[in-house]
Amino acid sequence: MLYRTFGKTNEKVSALGFGCMRLPIINGDTTKIDEEKAIKMIRHAIDEGVNYVDTAYPYHGTGMGQGGESEPFVGRALKDGYREKVKLATKLPSWLIKTREDMDKYLNEQLDRLQTDHIDFYLVHALNAGSFENLKKLGIDEFLDSAIKDGRIKYAGFSFHDKLEIFKGIVDYYDWSFCQIQYNYLDENFQAGTEGLNYAADKGLGVVIMEPLRGGKIVRNLPEAVINTFDKAENKKSPAEWALRWVWNHPEVSVVLSGMSVMDDVTENLKTASVAAPNSLTEKELEILNEVKKVFNDRIKVNCTACEYCMPCPVGVNIPKNFAVYNEYSLFVTPVTEKELKERYNSVGSQERADKCVECGKCEGHCPQVIKIREELKNVTALFA
Repeated sequence: MLYRTFGKTNEKVSALGFGCMRLPIINGDTTKIDEEKAIKMIRHAIDEGVNYVDTAYPYHGTGMGQGGESEPFVGRALKDGYREKVKLATKLPSWLIKTREDMDKYLNEQLDRLQTDHIDFYLVHALNAGSFENLKKLGIDEFLDSAIKDGRIKYAGFSFHDKLEIFKGIVDYYDWSFCQIQYNYLDENFQAGTEGLNYAADKGLGVVIMEPLRGGKIVRNLPEAVINTFDKAENKKSPAEWALRWVWNHPEVSVVLSGMSVMDDVTENLKTASVAAPNSLTEKELEILNEVKKVFNDRIKVNCTACEYCMPCPVGVNIPKNFAVYNEYSLFVTPVTEKELKERYNSVGSQERADKCVECGKCEGHCPQVIKIREELKNVTALFA
């Protein structure tokens, strides 16, 4: 296992972190973790050098409103001396915080669920512009200061889902030790992106990466042109190894989380993590990855950056969300994935869908990408109708 320095904390963390959001389950029920398999997986990873274990309040639950089964499972999995071998990370459920007292309530509950007296790396979960403004008003900085002082948490950080400028503002607001962002070879400009990664690292923050495999989309059922491009490499790699090696190639990255569901995932990722030093990809390998990125990017239908300058729509159409689903379909569609990708259109509310567009054209005057929005919304409707 290779280790990296976790920003200004100077802690040494394993390049691979074990994410406990996609543990093996029983009969397709996400609330029923197959503990026998999952404990073998997590303890094997720790025995092989993984020392960063990540969970969160809602993981393996029925929704975001109550605690899931991941935290209690992790507490049991880290018995028998394993807790002392790892840096444990979990997250304050920011969307449930209504008062300053709620912050202490949830942290104390999490300590009980995890059967520990402290959290090494405590994140404020899933920050965006709205949730962060609420937490600031309720005293999140004072809460984190007090929790560090009384020893319940060792380091404070945050995970993030919003635009780059919001990310920079959050980084600058508080003396964070680390942050967690989505990053992979298709998301260089998504949310915090490469610029945010560098911004946080330059400020001394450790950077944890989530979704390095984009939820598995850049690993399974890849378009034939992508597979053929990877096959050009002299040293063959699986799609997962290509994706992980690309993220680990960035020296600014501290930990890459993988939500492993079977032991084969653990074995492969451990092997990759043992050689994935910063700047270790060859020039030829980087050229192949750039070609793969081009194959995917050429499949994008609408060059929408989700800046939301087109919003709000007078009749309620969620223009960026429609385009996001449309682009995801175009990027990843194969005969195997077509049905699943079309079903993702159900995530767009019925009143927000493209077919509700009345073609007023107000949105087009605000689009910095000069997208022909009305025409593209018709294409969305034609595809998913």
